[in-house]
Amino acid sequence: MRVLLVSRIDNPDALAFAGRIRSILVDEAGCEVTAERDTAAGLGIEGASISSVDADMAVIVGGDGTILRTIQKMKKPVPVLGINWGEVGFLADLEPEDAPDFVRTLNQGFSVEERMRIALMKDGVCLGVALNEALIVTTRPAKMLRFSIVVDGITTEEFRADGLLISTPTGSTAYAMSAGGPIVDPRIQGFLLVPLAPYLLSSRPHLISSSRDLEVRLESAKTANLVIDGQKTIELGTSSTIVVKQSPMPALFVDVKRNFFEKVDHKLSKL
Repeated sequence: MRVLLVSRIDNPDALAFAGRIRSILVDEAGCEVTAERDTAAGLGIEGASISSVDADMAVIVGGDGTILRTIQKMKKPVPVLGINWGEVGFLADLEPEDAPDFVRTLNQGFSVEERMRIALMKDGVCLGVALNEALIVTTRPAKMLRFSIVVDGITTEEFRADGLLISTPTGSTAYAMSAGGPIVDPRIQGFLLVPLAPYLLSSRPHLISSSRDLEVRLESAKTANLVIDGQKTIELGTSSTIVVKQSPMPALFVDVKRNFFEKVDHKLSKL
C-alpha cells in the first residue's frame, strides 16, 4: 500500500511523531511511504509535492488546517487518516496515543467514510471546492453586506450581515458552530447557511437539502471576498451570484469506528 505522509512543520514534536509513524508504516505495516516535500525536509529525507504523489491513502499529523490544506492540494481524493496535533481537531479521528496501534493494522484493510464537499460556481466557472465552508466576507472591517438567498429559483430571504458562511455538515463543527450554527450529522447531505452578525435577529441559520438549486446573491456597495476552507481567497467585487452545488467528488476519510457524536462530545469537553 502506498501512503502519503504529511505533518505540520511548525512543531518539532509533531515532526518527530510523524517520523515515528513513518517507521511503523514501513517496518511493521509494510507500506511504501512518500513524505510531502516540507514534511520530508523536516525529517531529513526526500519528498514530493502532494499533487504529484499517487497514493492509496494519506496519513496526516496536525490539526484541521493541515488536513484541509492537504485535501485542497490533492489531485484526486484518497482516504485520509488524521492524527490530531492541533487545538481541537474535529477532522482528526485519532489522538497521538491511539495512532501507533491503529496504523499497525492498516495493511489488514480499512473502511472509508465519504464526506460531502461543496462546489462554488460563478458564471459557469468553478471557483473552488470546500470540505468545511466557504465564507463571503467584506474586505472592509465593520461594513455590512447585502445578501439574497435563492432556492429553486425563488428568493427565500434577503438580509444584511457582516458575512455569510456556506458550510457542509462536516464544517458545522468549525467556523459555523462558532457563529451560532447547529451541529449537523455529517451523513446528512445539505448546505448550512449561517449569517455572521446579521442586522436583524430574524436572520437565522438554514439547512437546505443538497438536491435543491441554491444561489447566493451578493448585492452590496462594499467589496467582498470568498474564502474557501481558510486556504483560498477570491475577490468577488460588489455584485456576484454564487451557485452552490454538491461536489461529485466527496472527501474520503479512514473510518476508525468512532461514533461522530461521541467524538464531538469529547472534543467539546476539552474547550
